Amino acid sequence: MKADQIIRNAKIFTSDLNHPMATALAVKDGKFVYVGDDAGLAAYEGDVTDLGGKFIMPGIIDSHVHITTGVAFVYADLGEFVVCNNKQEALAFMADYIAKHPGMEPYRFMLQRALLNGEELIKEDLDAICPNNGLVILEGEAHSVWVNSKMLEQHGITDETPDPVPGLAYFVRKDGHVTGNAFESTSWPFLFDQLRRSLTEEQIGDAISSWLKFCKEYGVSAVFDAGFPEHNDIHERIYDYLRNLDIQGKLPVYIDGCYILTNPRNVQEALEETKRFNRKFTTEHLKVHTLKVLMDGTLKIETAAMITPYVDTGLSGGTPFTAEEIAEILKALNEAGLDLHAHCVGERSSHVILDGVELARKALGDSFRVKVTCTHLWIQDDADLDRFAKLGVIANYTPAWHNGNMGLGCEPSDFWPNLIGEDRAGKMFRSKSVWDSGALVTWSSDDVDFGEFLTWNPYYNMEIGMTRWITKNTKAPAGTDTKKALDPPCEKMNIEEMIIGYTINCAKQLGIEAQKGSIEVGKDADFLVFNTDLMTAKHEGFSFNMPQDVYFSGKKMN
Repeated sequence: MKADQIIRNAKIFTSDLNHPMATALAVKDGKFVYVGDDAGLAAYEGDVTDLGGKFIMPGIIDSHVHITTGVAFVYADLGEFVVCNNKQEALAFMADYIAKHPGMEPYRFMLQRALLNGEELIKEDLDAICPNNGLVILEGEAHSVWVNSKMLEQHGITDETPDPVPGLAYFVRKDGHVTGNAFESTSWPFLFDQLRRSLTEEQIGDAISSWLKFCKEYGVSAVFDAGFPEHNDIHERIYDYLRNLDIQGKLPVYIDGCYILTNPRNVQEALEETKRFNRKFTTEHLKVHTLKVLMDGTLKIETAAMITPYVDTGLSGGTPFTAEEIAEILKALNEAGLDLHAHCVGERSSHVILDGVELARKALGDSFRVKVTCTHLWIQDDADLDRFAKLGVIANYTPAWHNGNMGLGCEPSDFWPNLIGEDRAGKMFRSKSVWDSGALVTWSSDDVDFGEFLTWNPYYNMEIGMTRWITKNTKAPAGTDTKKALDPPCEKMNIEEMIIGYTINCAKQLGIEAQKGSIEVGKDADFLVFNTDLMTAKHEGFSFNMPQDVYFSGKKMN
């Protein structure tokens, strides 16, 4: 047989669990037509490349990214980073900036909540330094904001405005009055609503181009896009752009998309919109068959849903749905042939999803076919660790966070114990336990900032997954190094698990395992060539690895 490409004398990790290693491959018409030993190449004709033992693996699949949100963050003015040590210094910093830059609308700042040292900003504080213009402060984790009275007025927020999900998405109130602090989905309109008017096709194109360049350089051949909370209209515009790229033959990366649901009152609308997205986005490299739900928030602002309350406040966070409601959503998705992807940080959020799956499975029996993924999983209840495997629920983790600081600056040693207690702080991100239970575990980058794509880097994620800390040898954002590995050490992954979790397991999550995810005959020829043998490479500094050659469907990308 005549082949377009023949490679011999390589060390190939195939991610095919039945035949994990090979030394040779052949490609024709963008597909693998041979995978095996060098001797088997005798049946193929064409130019032969001897790789001299270089390492080959399948293309990376990142199963939770934010393309559309990333585009928004490129063009949303997030403002000046506030340098301070307390509330008064924060207000003085912003007042000085406003005085030096008159007439801006609105004024925008970023502020790490921890720098307030337990004090709270309220709208009256912000009105005092900015009475005539809007003012928005994004909290460093990007899950909450502070705004002044002008911004509340512009968005029609009053004391009577209902909270979408108490304990999760809500407006902070004091004595029945909104304070100007908004959490989770209530905060995002203050950040991005202006993009509905200002975002251009050219801007979308420039941002997407930078992301595609990253994918081609790092070997990311497919992704799951996890949506844009509260802005499905902008989200759809960007999908329209991606679809047009694909029609023109200019979208080499496979994108599995979603429609996102944040407000429990909008379930029926979200189901219908997911169906519409499923019908609309059907090109070769862009599909949508998933509803994403935000089941909770984050630990730092105590919106992550917990079974045992937070130590410092006694709060427990909130979930938008009960297990019974999740079961009803799953029944509707099952009927429509759609899947579910759930943001689950706290132990209670994933527990509710697992309970909902169990109820739906009991009701539907063998006809249940919804692919359910719980993502993030910072904290998991001991009793739930083996339920993922038993119920067929996929566990998706972001290894970059498995060092304990989530990229938000090095936390003091007592930060997590003071927040969630010694026991839970000592067993965060238990991906190895879930893996060993037999569950399907997948990896993702989950960042919203394109920037230099440092934390999107799959080899950075692999390093942290294997070491659970950031050392001086790690290619990491400045200031994120940690003092030691995050406990428990038994949760460290090995390199085979990192590669499998970034390839065939992710392909199974996306439902594309028949085409992608492993180097097997008949599959798309997505593969990466490295000068370094990743199987034996040092774990510390693993993040500096980069593919020498990147092939998507047999075409060289870099």
